[in-house]
Amino acid sequence: MDQKIINLYDDFTHGGMSRRDFFDRLTKLAGSAAAAAAMLPLLQNDYAQAAVIAENDARLVSERVAYDSPKGKINGYLVRAKAKGKRPVVLVIHENRGLNPHLEDVARRFAAEGFMAYAVDLLSLVGGTPANEDAARDLHPKMNQDDAVAALVAGVSFLKAHPESTGKVGAVGFCFGGLMVNRLAASSPELDAGAAYYGRQVSAAQVPNIKATLMLHYADKDDGVNAGIAAYEAALKANNKKYTLHTYPGTQHAFFNDLGAARYNKEAAELSWQRTLAFFKETLGSPPRAA
Repeated sequence: MDQKIINLYDDFTHGGMSRRDFFDRLTKLAGSAAAAAAMLPLLQNDYAQAAVIAENDARLVSERVAYDSPKGKINGYLVRAKAKGKRPVVLVIHENRGLNPHLEDVARRFAAEGFMAYAVDLLSLVGGTPANEDAARDLHPKMNQDDAVAALVAGVSFLKAHPESTGKVGAVGFCFGGLMVNRLAASSPELDAGAAYYGRQVSAAQVPNIKATLMLHYADKDDGVNAGIAAYEAALKANNKKYTLHTYPGTQHAFFNDLGAARYNKEAAELSWQRTLAFFKETLGSPPRAA
């Protein structure tokens, strides 16, 4: 797909453009309204696709769990293996469309590997994630990001104290969630590890506050996010922070999301997933897989 079309969709998904304006501009790039309409399913998330780990997977148990934060109740999806025992925890942070079926599936993938996983709904701060993706995207800018960071800091404390937690907590996030991993690492001394996918960076002034070990995944063709990498890496090095950084050649922003055909990159997604799993097993502990 033409890079201009993918860039246009990225601009749309990150706010500041109405759906009508987006479609009008897409029509011009595609050459006709019919061609634009045919491209939309390739750009948008298709939640009808089968999950990698089924919601009713017999190895797992899940529940909707809320916790208290300084900004009110925060809802989320907690999932772990059926076998009893304490487990390291992964906090899963969504993109700018709230907690959706894809992020719940990502949480189940971690649970199948033996972690306890909690996919948080930060749109709880503004009423909760709507079922409609466009409505969720429109709601997202109404959420105060500082409030979201405060809610995540409280979430780490909640998960550390959970009776089935080993007390080791990591966070993984995608796009907006990647930014939140970086901000959380600079705000929570309790966070043990953070894996940020194509997330914008914190300022150099915030880097000294980071205690967690970081793994940073970036797409190749993601100019807006990547503009901040050099300064961030320089600050991490200057402050002797533990981190690894990977850029995946030929990939687009959101390359991990297997529900968006135009930007998903199977090879990069699988490689980054194996790296992330190994990273969390090393920093949080290696739990027995769900059986």
